[in-house]
Amino acid sequence: MNISRTLPGRAAAAVSLATVLALTATACGDDGSGSAGDEGSGKGEITFWDNNGGPRTAVWKEIIQDFEKQNPDIKVKYVPIPIADVQSKYDTAIAGGGLPDVGGVGTAYLSNMVAQDALEPVSDRIAESSLDGKLVEAMVDSVKDAGGRGGEMFTVPTSANNGVLWYRTDLFKAAKLDAPTTWAQFYEAAGKLTDAGSNKFGYTIRGGAGSIAQAIDAVYGQSGITEFWDGDKTTLNDPKNVAALEKYAGLYKRTTPAADVNNDFTKMVAQWDSGTIGMLSHNLGSYQDHLKALGEDKFAGIPAPIGDGGTRVQVSNPVDGLGLFKSSKNKTAAWKFIEFAASHRSNSKWNESAGAIPANTEAAKDPWINESEPTALAAKSLTDGSTEIVQLPYYLADWNNISKADNEPEFQKLLLGKTTAKAFLDKVAGELNEAQAEWKERNGS
Repeated sequence: MNISRTLPGRAAAAVSLATVLALTATACGDDGSGSAGDEGSGKGEITFWDNNGGPRTAVWKEIIQDFEKQNPDIKVKYVPIPIADVQSKYDTAIAGGGLPDVGGVGTAYLSNMVAQDALEPVSDRIAESSLDGKLVEAMVDSVKDAGGRGGEMFTVPTSANNGVLWYRTDLFKAAKLDAPTTWAQFYEAAGKLTDAGSNKFGYTIRGGAGSIAQAIDAVYGQSGITEFWDGDKTTLNDPKNVAALEKYAGLYKRTTPAADVNNDFTKMVAQWDSGTIGMLSHNLGSYQDHLKALGEDKFAGIPAPIGDGGTRVQVSNPVDGLGLFKSSKNKTAAWKFIEFAASHRSNSKWNESAGAIPANTEAAKDPWINESEPTALAAKSLTDGSTEIVQLPYYLADWNNISKADNEPEFQKLLLGKTTAKAFLDKVAGELNEAQAEWKERNGS
């Protein structure tokens, strides 16, 4: 077995162990990824794992109740899995058996599950169902790309949690500033709203966990580059991106708090909600926090600012979805549940509760979307063709390692002036190019 040499030792060992366990489970006839499952009778009980159990339990139980009323011959066993545990829970079940019939599967860990042959392809099922032509194209593209199998879909997209630039409308009004709809306006506001002596700052930059994804979004948004790959090489360290990162990282301590170098999203959001900071880059998930802390009249949110070329460019945010497991003994019933959950009414109900963007195109037009301007603008940007989406390589087995823990300390060095934007991007790009080359070799591309 060829283990990627780009993987850190602990990651390579984990992949090796998971593969061995998966092969053992198959040999023993367990209900792991090796089981072909069966279409079944379309009746009886199926098991559904919620990949964010707790926050979304109530709405899922309501959707399940609706489904069972419409399909009295099918019962759905609901199992809530905490979001922090879901990937390890799936890996354990793939290796040792006990996978559900249906489960929440997001693009952030989709490739890992596809590589272990745990998921049933769903493109043909979608084409023959009521969902055909009813799924947001940008989310479909993200799912296809994340699966890494030539455009096949291994999860049905249900929602996206789009990136948002939140800004304090009261502070902007007092400073007589226009909304930061362009990058030029963003940088102007960051400077004018900063008075460090009075503990007032124009922006809060993410320097702790999750910092690199936010930085990559800002980089491509400014450079206007719309493809992550140019042949076999990433565009991440393109000179335009290097210049964009120099400018973005240069905000640290000049127009941001010094504490930002260690802040993850929780600390960053709390700091913004309780202080006098002009702008914050996060996603729709923090809307309720801002509403509770500030009230609806003191803040607003827009998608990424528009670049100098007049186009809005954003990197792909993880898309959530529903996967059909290959080991299911009743795929007919399981697919009925997925189709129902992704339908107009159910998808709208779920996303309204979660404050996310629906994947169903009909749900994305429902009235509740417009009740929250940030959600409406984010949904519009994904559905009207006004935004170019740079698809991140979630399909790479080492993507999470490279884009998170392995290089977050390097990003902190960049903020502190201990390395350069070019050196940082060259390092990350080199690791991604190696991972891409190995992925292509394994897949015969």
